Amino acid sequence: MFNTVVRVVGEDGEELPPGEIGEFVTSGPQVVPGYWQKPEETEHALPGGALKTGDVGFMDGDGWFYLVDRKKDQINASGYKVWPREVEDVLYGHPAVREAAVVGVPDEYRGETVKAYVSLKEGSSAGAEELIAFCKERMAAYKYPRQVEVIDEIPKTATGKVLRRELRDG
Repeated sequence: MFNTVVRVVGEDGEELPPGEIGEFVTSGPQVVPGYWQKPEETEHALPGGALKTGDVGFMDGDGWFYLVDRKKDQINASGYKVWPREVEDVLYGHPAVREAAVVGVPDEYRGETVKAYVSLKEGSSAGAEELIAFCKERMAAYKYPRQVEVIDEIPKTATGKVLRRELRDG
């Protein structure tokens, strides 16, 4: 869109080079000027008038943007960043998995650990240990889920968005 700028920035607010994962920050005429009568929230979400979207991704060398996940969904396992979508994509590669949702749960040793909730295809079976081993073979040691819970249905909103908070709190 005309006069719109999108940048990928790191934790320190510095613009990142192509290929590096950071938060999308955008400015332009379509960006809201602020929250009604909430100056502190406005300054946090729109520092200098640029909207911190909460979406995390990267820009390639040709200027195309790729969404990785939501910043608030990031799991910090022993200081390593784990994006739920990465783990979910691996789980979807298992022939028995119908749906998968991944969240971070408290862990005494690691701070947070990866927990997957999985629903299975009709007539299929797979246990937690099998799904953990499947992921362990296909991902870095800090990313694979340490816990898997098989459930009938992944909780979702009416529009189909996964309710991660319900999974974390439940």
